[in-house]
Amino acid sequence: MTDRPWPSVAAIIATRGRPTLRRAIEGVLGQRYDGEVTCIVVFDGVDAIDLSELSIGERRSLVAVGNARTPGLAGARNTGADTATTELLAFCDDDDVWWPEKLRTQVELMRRAASSVSVTGVRIVAEERETDRIPPPQVTQAHLLRSRVTEVHPSSVVVERAVFDEVIGPIDEAIPGSYGEDYEWLLRAADSQPIAGVPEPLVTVYWGRSLFADRWPTIIEAITYLTSKHPDLLVDDANAARLLGRLAFAHAALRHRREASRWAWRSIRRRAREPRPYLALAVASGCVRASTIQRRANRAGRGV
Repeated sequence: MTDRPWPSVAAIIATRGRPTLRRAIEGVLGQRYDGEVTCIVVFDGVDAIDLSELSIGERRSLVAVGNARTPGLAGARNTGADTATTELLAFCDDDDVWWPEKLRTQVELMRRAASSVSVTGVRIVAEERETDRIPPPQVTQAHLLRSRVTEVHPSSVVVERAVFDEVIGPIDEAIPGSYGEDYEWLLRAADSQPIAGVPEPLVTVYWGRSLFADRWPTIIEAITYLTSKHPDLLVDDANAARLLGRLAFAHAALRHRREASRWAWRSIRRRAREPRPYLALAVASGCVRASTIQRRANRAGRGV
């Protein structure tokens, strides 16, 4: 393994300048990896901040650019991919941290498995607990059509640049608010070949308030878009119930009682054990606030 050259990697961090950005950059630049690593920071809708104080080691570089494409996470990530000149692309959220052995472990797996896309496990750090989520050895499109597969996190993705450009395609910038853009891209990635999974956590994901916590109209539009683009998402009863339950909850949060009830019962008919429609009905009836449920879920490292 070591007698082969290590491919160059561009790690793309899309950001709006959150205080956690420097920590994410340090995780990328601190990789124990013998190949060249370029950290591309894409500032989305904000002015670039001064990063000159960061220590940049040998075979490491740091590039800061503005989002030149559609405003939002999808356009920012695609801007980073457009900027990269490396053999591999990787992504990291600006509040997550790569562990030092992440890139080396993934590249070794990609070579052994002859895979063009890989992910690792993640350690979710939430207010109330820490939880490791480990992906299966191979993530197929069938897996993703049955479940979101939360063990597969965008901050762990590494993909061959040529495959990203010519086979899978860029992040879909038409998704409203970039909600679920990582899931949609993974569906296309897994359609071309299984995604190789490293069976250990190599990224720390700091779970806080979701960027979509109160953007209920965007969530409704995005789920409608996703299920229209990928109708197979509604074939499996469990996955359909999950998505329909999310629609119900979003309508309930907006006090659309009739719509919330309609989507909730559609969800229940597909899978009676799905919890989201019952939460939606509770919110719609006024028994509990949507923000209270969202806050409790986030404390446990989950979303609704």
